[in-house]
Amino acid sequence: MILVTGANGQVGQELQFLAEQYSQYEFLFADRNTLDIGDNIAISKLFASHNFDFCINCAAYTAVDSAETAAVIAETINKDAVENLAKACKSHQTKLIHISTDYVYHSEIINRPYQETDGTNPQGVYAKTKLEGELIALKILENTIIVRTSWVYSSFGNNFVKTMLRLSEKLDSLKVIYDQVGTPTYARDLAKVILDIVSKIDKDSMTNYGGIYNYSNEGVTSWYDFAKTIFKLKKKSIKLSPIETKDYPTAAKRPHFSLMNKAKIKLTFDLEIPHWEESLENCLEIL
Repeated sequence: MILVTGANGQVGQELQFLAEQYSQYEFLFADRNTLDIGDNIAISKLFASHNFDFCINCAAYTAVDSAETAAVIAETINKDAVENLAKACKSHQTKLIHISTDYVYHSEIINRPYQETDGTNPQGVYAKTKLEGELIALKILENTIIVRTSWVYSSFGNNFVKTMLRLSEKLDSLKVIYDQVGTPTYARDLAKVILDIVSKIDKDSMTNYGGIYNYSNEGVTSWYDFAKTIFKLKKKSIKLSPIETKDYPTAAKRPHFSLMNKAKIKLTFDLEIPHWEESLENCLEIL
């Protein structure tokens, strides 16, 4: 049986969509209304009443700028709740898969994609609390699988793709940052990878796959080129102007470079990862 927390988020909703394709598993989807993962007693009761083989933690406080003034809430969700889940998983021999972020790297001096062995340098409350969640999960439960991802979008929830499409209905021109480089991640691709990882662990139950893994779609782009591709695929005529990060100040500092090396996850779990433009096109067809 698989527990999915944060079930109403982008990845959580994609897991719900894909669940019927993995009929060998029974799923319990929990969101903030049905389970307070910041409440250790509530988590303990849930684990005591179910026999979970896996817990996929999709819950996170991801409002990067708001986190700067909501540090307590961000810490509760991104760190304390992860600790609660890790302790429950350890007590009940449940395997934990936890979603994290490229923001934990945040080095300005690198000329290659990040590897999982690279040092971390989180900037801001969101990034720091996400890293704290990673560290505490691995300390409690060494076979925890941490999946660091970037630039997540989907047909569900709020994200860059849907924001661009919404703004294009109101405006004739947009300014978009061009000096932040990374790779978009289609949440449905990520959800499928997570479920494929579950299947792999099930088959190789004696192997410890625990550790940190990078995952995004393949390729590289900037937010400006990402937006340009969205409008090209949707055949929308809108004037786009590239701007620098300094021209669009935000409460939290964004990494200028978020490319991640995905060799480890591809080799370990025998994955083929689609290019970001291909996945974007699939998402836009749904939208």
